[in-house]
Amino acid sequence: MKINRLKDVSEYEAPGHFDMKGFRLQGFEASDSENFWVGLSYFLPGGGTTHTATPLEKVYVGVEGELTVVTDEGEEVIRPLDSCFLAPNEARSIINRTNKIATILVIMPYPKNN
Repeated sequence: MKINRLKDVSEYEAPGHFDMKGFRLQGFEASDSENFWVGLSYFLPGGGTTHTATPLEKVYVGVEGELTVVTDEGEEVIRPLDSCFLAPNEARSIINRTNKIATILVIMPYPKNN
């Protein structure tokens, strides 16, 4: 078992993200997870991501506040305990259109070259 306390986890930089602070909860340097990693992302009002696709599937789980996920097919708002699956190569952007900090969990597999 590997317990990581929020007060002890490390911040990480996520390319294409702005006005966001991300923390690795499990995986990479945070634990020996072999198949996936979990991050906690705080988006300030107006914060978000560029509209890009990656070859990795991903899941977002709303923790607090509201975030809008925009894909080429449309957009949806994620609220606490809502979840969103994005398929490999599905382009998306995220934007916090509110005046409150929004928080999500991010669950993703490791890149193939890792």
